[in-house]
Amino acid sequence: MAVKHLALTALIALTLAACEEDRYRGSARHNIPIPSATYSLMSEKGMSKSQPIVIRSYKKESELEIWKKRADGKYALLKTFPMCRWSGQLGPKVREGDRMAPEGFYAITPAQMNPNSSFYVSFNMGYPNAYDRSHGRTGAHLMVHGACSSAGCYSMTDDQIGELYALVREAHNGGQRAVQMQAFPFRMTPENLAKHRLDPNMGFWKNLKEGSDYFEIAKDEPAVGVSGGRYVFNKGGDSSVAQAIAQKRQQDDIQVAALVSKGTPAIKLIYDDGDQHSSFKRQLAQSGADALNRSVAWGSRNVGISRVDSLIGPRVVVLDDKGRTKATVRAESAENDAVLAAVRGAAEQPASEAKPAEVAVAAVPAKPAAAAKPADAATQLAKISPGAATAEPIQTASAEQPSFYQRALSFVPLLGGSSEKPAEAAPVASVVPETPQRMVAPLPPRRSTALRTSQLDQADAAYASKPATR
Repeated sequence: MAVKHLALTALIALTLAACEEDRYRGSARHNIPIPSATYSLMSEKGMSKSQPIVIRSYKKESELEIWKKRADGKYALLKTFPMCRWSGQLGPKVREGDRMAPEGFYAITPAQMNPNSSFYVSFNMGYPNAYDRSHGRTGAHLMVHGACSSAGCYSMTDDQIGELYALVREAHNGGQRAVQMQAFPFRMTPENLAKHRLDPNMGFWKNLKEGSDYFEIAKDEPAVGVSGGRYVFNKGGDSSVAQAIAQKRQQDDIQVAALVSKGTPAIKLIYDDGDQHSSFKRQLAQSGADALNRSVAWGSRNVGISRVDSLIGPRVVVLDDKGRTKATVRAESAENDAVLAAVRGAAEQPASEAKPAEVAVAAVPAKPAAAAKPADAATQLAKISPGAATAEPIQTASAEQPSFYQRALSFVPLLGGSSEKPAEAAPVASVVPETPQRMVAPLPPRRSTALRTSQLDQADAAYASKPATR
């Protein structure tokens, strides 16, 4: 009994510290080289490996950007990485164990680099920062790491984190004392601001947008401070830049108001537990059920893909003008269709008996008395959005499922868009399952059998000699 108790205690501790990292000796991973293709890209854009960088991450889009300073002193986009995994919901991390990945402005110093990570390599974001501490927020060891597994971190594939780590290392070696990481819930566009306008985090997100606007106008990292429980950016800075930022903010506000007046609904996204970039979902669709439950091994223990049952995509809660729920729908894409098919095809039935995935297009009321019928789809959409009543009727023939394009057009009125441009079609809706369904997840790329390293120069040797942080 005592042995079982100790084992249970160890399991709970491991779960609560899923992003906290075991260390071991003898690692040479600090010297992972920057890929030659990235060197070529730098050369094309007038950049060098030693120039400063800024990291920008976006949860909703599951993307992470590297911006690098050019010879003219302005930052330019070097590369965008699809994110393999993040956990939790949109919004800031508040307390230890909430599985939320941080949002805010963070600084990554050489002391926060960890080449001895059991998630390949990693760097600590620096949570909690001064802003987080001013709000009494708790948590530690919030990382950007590999292994495509997250319990509050931003997780990449091993190849990706190796490249990111090398880029941050070389910026440090070039004299950048701290690499700024700007972590956002989504890209700060008028469309996203209009859709999320009733979210309780909107005040915080607008504060983040102030720093984002500065970066996008000045093409330089903002000086970040904290005052009165808010981020303060470039206090007493260049007046001409401040004027340009004010103009941008005014234009964005006008666009948000126009989108709202055209019927763009207020929404709230609810994730089962974070998400990943659609490119990894396409890999899943191509790999099929063979990719089920395979894990990644590195270091002293196995690191499994986190919460593989939660990657179908968020539920979209459509709100009325008072913030009350009008409907809950499952956002879909072509990639999510394939994921659904793979999940349902991997159910506990022989492959020969597996049925094609059924994708409904009716919106689900918040508290349905009974399951919605396909024939009622047009009626339900009309109730949610008056414009939907004049939309092209939804095809519900059981002999053949409607194409993704047809279903996307049928759902456009719900999200306040136009069906005239297929490229801009909004996500379609599907019935939200009443019970969670198990899911497969894409695999990180296989590691090479031998890690390439480069010879330590004097700066690297001094850097690597620092004790690794957890």
